[in-house]
Amino acid sequence: MAQPSFDQLGLIEPILKALQQEGYSTPTPIQAQSIPYLLEGRDLLGVAQTGTGKTAAFAIPIIQHLAVDGGGTGRGGKRIIQALILTPTRELAIQIDESFRSYARHTRLRTTVIFGGVGQKPQTDALRSGVDILVATPGRLLDLMHQGYVHLNDLRFFVLDEADRMLDMGFIHDVRKVIAALPKQRQTLFFSATMPPEVQKLSASLLTNPVKVEVTPVSSTAETVQQEVYFVDKPNKPKLLIHLLQTRDIPVALVFSRTKHGADKLARLIDKAGIRAEAIHGNKAQNARQRALNNFKERKTRVLVATDIAARGIDIDSLSHVVNYDIPNVPETYVHRIGRTGRAGASGIAISLCDAEERPYLRDITKLIARQIPVVEEHPFPASGEHAGPIEVPKPQQRGRPNGQPQQQRNEPRREPHNDRPRGGRRPEARPEQRGQHANGHDRQEHAPASKGAGADYAALTAELMKDLDVAAGNAKPQHGQGGGRGNNRRWRGPRRNGGR
Repeated sequence: MAQPSFDQLGLIEPILKALQQEGYSTPTPIQAQSIPYLLEGRDLLGVAQTGTGKTAAFAIPIIQHLAVDGGGTGRGGKRIIQALILTPTRELAIQIDESFRSYARHTRLRTTVIFGGVGQKPQTDALRSGVDILVATPGRLLDLMHQGYVHLNDLRFFVLDEADRMLDMGFIHDVRKVIAALPKQRQTLFFSATMPPEVQKLSASLLTNPVKVEVTPVSSTAETVQQEVYFVDKPNKPKLLIHLLQTRDIPVALVFSRTKHGADKLARLIDKAGIRAEAIHGNKAQNARQRALNNFKERKTRVLVATDIAARGIDIDSLSHVVNYDIPNVPETYVHRIGRTGRAGASGIAISLCDAEERPYLRDITKLIARQIPVVEEHPFPASGEHAGPIEVPKPQQRGRPNGQPQQQRNEPRREPHNDRPRGGRRPEARPEQRGQHANGHDRQEHAPASKGAGADYAALTAELMKDLDVAAGNAKPQHGQGGGRGNNRRWRGPRRNGGR
């Protein structure tokens, strides 16, 4: 089936004109599948990786609905918020706002973005003047709601973007507070790169008879991305990275670091080697982060070192290389990282530097993506010893007996164990002569059957257990004289912590 063009999706002329100016001609799969349903007013559950074009998939229908309906006004003719896009990071919020502005440039709609880490006055001034579309991060949104700057009573469209990352970052309680303030009658769009159980539960509570659009299998990697891994000892990682930047054709590279401190340190080392590099993470001031991002987009900076949270949703045109300087301990994060390159049919290269401690993480990644990542062995800093070998793709375990022997059928008699002791019990020869008494003088499993063949009286065992529990709880007196030995005073061996002696 041929991919439709934007002209065939029923879009209005102002939006088509804006898309043409942006250089869009053919919708991506998620856009082609989502836009018709969203124009019909359906709720949508979108499962899509980073870089699939999902921002346009939800922005274009919202703009068309509001433009056709003429927007909305409140008291005094001021515009009221009719669409809310909730997203986890400031960088992603800024980019979504830029996308809305681009697609709505030939309409009369107003959009603004609010996020923390900066002064609120420019944001509150924009809200006072009235907006149709609001892009926000959860913390700043709740803050301005409590101050009375944001009212969501007339909201018609709600988009929860990057829901899995929202939960990873601990925003679930803030998200639920925002949802509680929304009107019941609305169109809800829910997007997530992965669908763990927590995200599924949240989507079920938000959506009404949704359409599900899943453009790629969950946790798969793009075919246009060439993946490779270098095994290296941890102290040599910076040297290897600088060597690759100096000897390979790497126009620009997005390098992922596990920690903020590590990102700053690595950026300094790369810059010291004569390669322009900057770091971006949550501890940077907002203007510094945006400046570093703009420098990277404009190719003034060759290497951008980022943490996962700071880089989530970063959209860089023609990004040629992604480098996993630190292998992520969550396999899905690897998929998100390398999804920054190889977009829109272009090719890209994902390089991973793996030390000995990270080999288990790499094994989990190969299991998730169901393919082996090619190993580059020829380089100046190979790993020492056994840590230089490849990681094999784990195979699912075969059920049944080894050597091709069939499993034992249910109707066949089970083999008796090599001895006649009950499972979990002690060997008969290791027991004291008095079977009712443990070696330390306490009673232990007095009524356990001596062998599997002996018919155990489970009713009697249950009665004895209930009697012991009553004794322990103080509801009955212990009975002496059954078999002798002081161990009969307390057959139940539950914990005695505070008193009871």
